[in-house]
Amino acid sequence: MPDFLTGAAVFILVVTGLGLFRVLRSQVAVERMMAVQLLGTGGAAVILLLGTATASDALTDVALLLMLLSAFSCAAFTLGQSSSATATERAEEKP
Repeated sequence: MPDFLTGAAVFILVVTGLGLFRVLRSQVAVERMMAVQLLGTGGAAVILLLGTATASDALTDVALLLMLLSAFSCAAFTLGQSSSATATERAEEKP
């Protein structure tokens, strides 16, 4: 069973890497943020599979922390985008 889990982790790592390569080539900030989300999700999946394969409880904590950081970075990006959009709207309103 550990061999299967390790193989699945490698497969997810390769697919995540290919998706990350595609998204990082973009010049749009939102797509770069999607790359961060993809890395967080794929990385957490790989770490969880490896943690299960090696029976290490600490890797579960690391995977959860990675997902939490990924969610916080997405929230911070969203707040930054909305505040910059509001500032742009205010600048356009002033003659």
